[in-house]
Amino acid sequence: MSGSGTATLGIDEAGRGPALGPLVMAGVCLKPRRAAALTRAGVMDSKAFGAGDDAHAQRSYLAHKIHALAESIIVRVVDVGEIDRRVRVHELNALEREHAVEIIQRSAPAVRIIADGARLFGRLAERFPHLQAKDRAEEEHVAVAAASIVAKVRRDELFACIRQRYEPELGPIAGGGYDNAGTRKFLRAYIERYGCLPPEARRSWNWDALASIFPAGYQPLADLPPTGQLGLF
Repeated sequence: MSGSGTATLGIDEAGRGPALGPLVMAGVCLKPRRAAALTRAGVMDSKAFGAGDDAHAQRSYLAHKIHALAESIIVRVVDVGEIDRRVRVHELNALEREHAVEIIQRSAPAVRIIADGARLFGRLAERFPHLQAKDRAEEEHVAVAAASIVAKVRRDELFACIRQRYEPELGPIAGGGYDNAGTRKFLRAYIERYGCLPPEARRSWNWDALASIFPAGYQPLADLPPTGQLGLF
């Protein structure tokens, strides 16, 4: 696209906290009129749509509109191996900032950047003076809300790949990979059958709730899969 005009780049993520599946970050660059059109179309924070198939369908519909109107959309998928390696050395925040920099550098030009997370992204303003890091930024800036939708839709698509891989053998996987009864049920079934965590599980997670069914001496981080091994991302 030519010229930055008055475009705003919004940055947000989906999947920072789950025990299972990747983290997805997205940057959406919008000019004001197109941002207003997306607001009228119903673009808001992805979490506002809730969970389940209907929510995914709503987000997917809006994601198509976002793709049609955005100056640029940059998506970064961070697989579990990369997350675990950085969590081991307490660098998850640094990892997210690095991917945010990649998004900024690859985005269409923007006169301002809004990143969701004041503490997480605040220090990037030293490198990018037109960046503002805000908590709950998706509530005030449609570019950030659009990024949250794009990131969530992509993560849901990737989680669907995990479900397709395992459900024929181990039954339905509910819960979206977050720490809940559905995720623990799947992981318990997998561990009981194979004696370890599936490669899509984050080894750096707190596994105390399932420790009693691990084989004696099993160390989750000892079988950390290579980055990119899963072939999904």
